[in-house]
Amino acid sequence: MKYTRRTFVLYGMGAAACLGARRLAAQGVSTHTAKPLARPAPSGRPFNARFVDVAAEAGLQDPVIYGGVESKKYILEATGCGCAFIDFDNDGWMDIFLLSGTRLVGSPPGATNRLYKNNRDGTFSDVTEKAGLHGEGWACGVCIGDYNNDGFDDIFCTYFGQNVLYRNNGDGTFTDVTKSAGLRNDRPRWGAGCSFLDYNRDGHLDLFVSNYVRFSLEHAPVPGDNSNCNWKGIPVECGPRGLPMGRHSLYRNNGDGTFTDVSHQAGIAKSETYGMTVVAADFDEDGWPDIYVASDSTPSLLFMNNHDGTFREEGVVRGVALSDDGMEQAGMGVGVGDYDLDGHLDLFKTHFADDANVLYRNDGKGYFDDMTRSSRVGVETRYVCWGAGITDLDNDGYPDLFMVTGNVYPEVERKLPQYANKTPRAVFRNLGNRTFEELIEVAGPGVAAAHCSRGCALGDFDNDGDVDILIVNLNEPPSLLRNDVSGKGNWIKVRLEGVKSNRTAMGARVLVHYGAGTQAQAVLSQSSFYSCNDPRLHFGLGASTAVDIDVCWPSGLRETFKQIPANQLITLKEGVGRVPNRGWSRT
Repeated sequence: MKYTRRTFVLYGMGAAACLGARRLAAQGVSTHTAKPLARPAPSGRPFNARFVDVAAEAGLQDPVIYGGVESKKYILEATGCGCAFIDFDNDGWMDIFLLSGTRLVGSPPGATNRLYKNNRDGTFSDVTEKAGLHGEGWACGVCIGDYNNDGFDDIFCTYFGQNVLYRNNGDGTFTDVTKSAGLRNDRPRWGAGCSFLDYNRDGHLDLFVSNYVRFSLEHAPVPGDNSNCNWKGIPVECGPRGLPMGRHSLYRNNGDGTFTDVSHQAGIAKSETYGMTVVAADFDEDGWPDIYVASDSTPSLLFMNNHDGTFREEGVVRGVALSDDGMEQAGMGVGVGDYDLDGHLDLFKTHFADDANVLYRNDGKGYFDDMTRSSRVGVETRYVCWGAGITDLDNDGYPDLFMVTGNVYPEVERKLPQYANKTPRAVFRNLGNRTFEELIEVAGPGVAAAHCSRGCALGDFDNDGDVDILIVNLNEPPSLLRNDVSGKGNWIKVRLEGVKSNRTAMGARVLVHYGAGTQAQAVLSQSSFYSCNDPRLHFGLGASTAVDIDVCWPSGLRETFKQIPANQLITLKEGVGRVPNRGWSRT
């Protein structure tokens, strides 16, 4: 075991603190609060990214229906859902998949998940019905992956009730294969986060699903039922505290289009938390994918891969389960990237209002240090925070942080206006010295605009060499933030095709070496909050005009590509090398 100051804090006071927090069983998604840090003076440096919401002109005008608007009776109405960038037709342009909820009284017109095809001119067309993806209910998370290795990305959606696996037929349509794939629940569950991963490295994508709480509308408490269903003295919906925790699931891909539940034999089922976003990546760099589960009001989980079909849970030991003072937090969204350019995958986890979002630095062996204070990310504690990302927004070579926000208690604002229901997004610009400065208005009107947001996905929808952002807003249309980057920062995008590995190379780790350092990224099935990013990995390069690239494939193969010119998409095929891009065009 690696002993650090954090280890002794967690074992010394953390266990007692967490036990006490659980016993409170009080309403509210976190008992932990953090005093915000003093904000440093603005750096005065220009920020060369500017975000404008172009959703309306792009044709994304249908609202994401999710629960009550003025108040919420149950927690089911409050958690919201995710979204995805997906190239479902393999034309080289990112299409959009948006989840939706419903209302307690039944689904109003337009309450459905939606698939939008990219028209390659800045607009999208709704092809939901044609694609066979109309779906009503309480959708939560989405993860993308080619589970049958046929070259077309499939979609898995989690729900309160019954999760759904959609097989991509390769002709613009999808088929619900949940039952035939062996993924029907034996009883209703609250599916939350999910990720495809190849945990046993057999070349077939397996599936991990987190479950939030054990909940039924028939027996759920409502505001006013007892004194626990309040926040700051105001009656609000109950939970998650006081509700039974969810038990998480791992499904092994049998290689024939079906899955087998191996949760118990893999060591997953014994860990119960209020699980939310699921991220699968190789955090200790041993060549095998691990699983991180952001957990609400309970310790977050880090399942380390034992290379034999089993996992060991080590979130506390490795420093990513609790706050720096040993308390449970409201883990909701997770960004994955390499903010300090040391070649290791770091984590950015979002939390509830009055608590700090946490930045964890990976030492390369899968142990993490809490850098929230020293990085100055802890200056922001005003908002309930959800979708998140670690990505270079201005192409200066240093990955930034991004997050979306929005309250879960719309009724609270009437008595406590400082806890508004709709709140802005935020950018933490990387200053290049392991510190950040928060930007809101400076980052453009798309960031400063107030919404009640949940999931977000990062991707380049217009193929212009920067990172745009798709955002779910509850009970209003989504936002599509077009990034208008200025300046002379260079970039490169990397797309991978597995051969011995799974076809989408899910779990691959890519290292790009350039002037500022070495940046690591991973191909992920889910991150942010219940969402899925563009699978083409984007690296800002600053002044560098060429890079060296190392690819650590899920099969264990490692390949190196030297002196690749900047400002292009490069497609790399396992064991083959560079191949033509799939439909890529910047015009």
